[in-house]
Amino acid sequence: MTHHLSPGRRTVLGGLAAGAAAAAGGLPVATAAAAAEPRAAASSAAPRRAGAVVTYRDKQLLVDGRPTIVLAGEIHYFRLKRGDWQSRLDLAKAAGLNTIATYIPWMWHELPDGSLDVTGHSRPERDLGAFLDLCVANGFHVIARPGPFTMAELKGEGIPARVRREHPEINTKGWNGDPGTAQQVDYLAPAFLKEARRWYDTVVPVIAKRLPGHGRPGVIGVQLDNEVGMLAWVSNGPDLTDHTAKDFDAWLRHTYGDRLADRYPFAGAALPARLAAVRAPKDGYAAALMHDLGVFFRGRHAEYIRTLRGWAEENGITGIPFAVNIHGTGGGHGASFPIGISQLMESYAGVPGMISGSDMYLNDLTVNNVTDLYVMNAFMDAVHDRHQPLASLEFDAGSGDYGEDKDAQIGPSGLDLKTRLCLAQGHRLLNYYLFAGGFNPKLDKPVGDGNDRIGITGERHGFAAPVTPEGTKGITYDSTRSTLAAVNALAPVLATMRPQTDGVSLGFVPDHYLTEYRPPGSDTVQRVLSDLEPARGFGPRGSLTRALLFGGVRYDSVDLQAGDLDPRRVPVLALASGEHLDAKLQQRLVTYVRSGGRLLLSGRLPVKDMADGACTVLADALGLSGGRTLTDADRFWLSVTGHGWAAGRPEVRVPNAQLWRADRGSTVLREVSTGEGCAFDVPLGRGSAVVVTTAYPCDLVFWGAALKALGAAPGLAHSAVTAPGVFFLTTRNADGGRLLHAFNTTSGYAQSVTVSERGKALFGGAALHLAGRSAAMLPLDLKVGGLHLAHATAEITRVGGSAVSFRALGDEAVVAVEGRAVCEGAKVTSEGGRTLLRVRRREFTVRRG
Repeated sequence: MTHHLSPGRRTVLGGLAAGAAAAAGGLPVATAAAAAEPRAAASSAAPRRAGAVVTYRDKQLLVDGRPTIVLAGEIHYFRLKRGDWQSRLDLAKAAGLNTIATYIPWMWHELPDGSLDVTGHSRPERDLGAFLDLCVANGFHVIARPGPFTMAELKGEGIPARVRREHPEINTKGWNGDPGTAQQVDYLAPAFLKEARRWYDTVVPVIAKRLPGHGRPGVIGVQLDNEVGMLAWVSNGPDLTDHTAKDFDAWLRHTYGDRLADRYPFAGAALPARLAAVRAPKDGYAAALMHDLGVFFRGRHAEYIRTLRGWAEENGITGIPFAVNIHGTGGGHGASFPIGISQLMESYAGVPGMISGSDMYLNDLTVNNVTDLYVMNAFMDAVHDRHQPLASLEFDAGSGDYGEDKDAQIGPSGLDLKTRLCLAQGHRLLNYYLFAGGFNPKLDKPVGDGNDRIGITGERHGFAAPVTPEGTKGITYDSTRSTLAAVNALAPVLATMRPQTDGVSLGFVPDHYLTEYRPPGSDTVQRVLSDLEPARGFGPRGSLTRALLFGGVRYDSVDLQAGDLDPRRVPVLALASGEHLDAKLQQRLVTYVRSGGRLLLSGRLPVKDMADGACTVLADALGLSGGRTLTDADRFWLSVTGHGWAAGRPEVRVPNAQLWRADRGSTVLREVSTGEGCAFDVPLGRGSAVVVTTAYPCDLVFWGAALKALGAAPGLAHSAVTAPGVFFLTTRNADGGRLLHAFNTTSGYAQSVTVSERGKALFGGAALHLAGRSAAMLPLDLKVGGLHLAHATAEITRVGGSAVSFRALGDEAVVAVEGRAVCEGAKVTSEGGRTLLRVRRREFTVRRG
């Protein structure tokens, strides 16, 4: 994590809520909240508009009752002259966006005397209502992001400096009582809440007057705060003000009661000594403290979000969803993103009227990081209820040269591939951040901080955006417009489709990511981190998730902490784990397998709980004993060989292996020097487990055999078996119509590939032509534009009343239509009531015959 200029919106980088029953009934998002969320009851008495205009149901986002794909672009009105607002909206419209998103910074609207200006009496650019009205007049919906925190490279993260200066007790303290290193605050400090309430009482009514209705666009979503908890995570600075520390002490005593002394040696001490022991933890209980702080702050963040929502509702925001922005990507990867999910899930998961959105900065999408995005999306969905849709509130757009150093560039395929993968996994909202750059205005009153501007990037901001600060088209504008055109052509189809899966679910353990508050100098904490971080979520070397995706498995994810696992719903569970796993979850896995579930475990078999105490519930049930770990340190060339159903695989070098003895089942990998096992196929009750306890590489044959041993099989297969990064997904609507989402994430290697599903050739056996780093959405049994498309090897570009236009992927395209159809210049054959068209044109239109 670096200080700022990299991805463009931060100044520092990097029990689930009740209510599922109300959500399951498909209630309007504004009215379900009070019924299901007791702590939001105070806001339930607020005046409500007749009917919700924006709702969600069955993973669909409904605007005026119509399933919708929201394509938003972030434009900062406060960084533009008022006279330039229209030109940026013109460029957004020409690009194909249907929504404008914007931060609304508290520190911009607060004047030096502490008063608030949202009407523009001090500066025209502070007239928030005028900007929102202009967006609506141009036909755009709006996503409003009023903070209180906004980040966005604003000084003080968007909080007026006066607030911290006048209320020093809100400024955080970290380990050993030292001042916090980031500009975070105690979110629930009374003084901060009083100040933030004054801000919401001023700004929210302006937003509430612009809600949509009667077919008129308006504000369709409000984001509450921004990246809550992010600053503490990147700085490893837990908020331990006196106020928070006392709350945490009370939480510990309530949570553990008489058992607290078994967990913490300071339990019987006086309050000052207890607080000191929390701020300066000893090694013996540091791992337990890291875990408990994480759980405590989950609830605290949720309480803060509930408070903001209550204020918003009391000020007239009803009938639209509220959103929580999840942080966590860094360095072009998403392995740390689930930390944000773990921190914030209590604030939205299963809470009616709430959705979450990713804060996604992955740069280019390649073989190296494509599974990062896939798993990010899968884990987000794992904690949602059955209605909440996927969304991205900050979807990185632009060239990637965030520091204007000419040292980074995202290629034109980066945005396209990321957009298409998110849509294939069910996203309904994408906010391209940042769409248009701007300028940091001078502060009203100089403060002597060097440049006296509102932002930290100097005069200009958003150097990498598709639209430059000066309002010209940047290098990525045209490629962004091309991607949006492809999406808009299929948006009505995509808006109702659900991803199809193959009965394999990736296990998500939120508590594996409770590592944001890591006590310094603790060997115990370091053991936990060194164990979990290389394997959690993705498996050692990322092999598990990559092997599933590249091996043709369409998989989803399941939250292992949400309740018991049902083998009928989760036939095969793939889990990436280290040695640490809570005893309750270990027992849950045992019960799952015994009742008929099939488990594929990659990493290390758990032998400890999350406090680093011994716990071998799962190992004992599987009949595995031993568990010592060998590594390839000190020039020891650790290798493993295949046996049983893995026989014939070549000897493979591995960096580590956890060695076990099995009292039943078969051993499928053995470490060469000892002959001891490090992968096993073990029966247990009515189910079985394949346990791979070495950092085995992404050998698609091996992992495919492991799935076969568990009775699972990839749903899709293709002929480009030597090309890593070629994979396919499918989405389906209620009528059985489908799209095949084809991806070639390899760099520069074009592929001509045939695809089959469950052994049956798709597209009549015709080949798909996929350029390197490209993707396509291809119809299968899809009714659109008055045509019933059996299949097409070309992508739909336009749908008319009785015609469909296409873009060919290669020199020739094949389109099969149920019934009669015509296409200029096509070679036409008919058989069994189906018309087959072969077209050798880049763009063409098929019409009913």
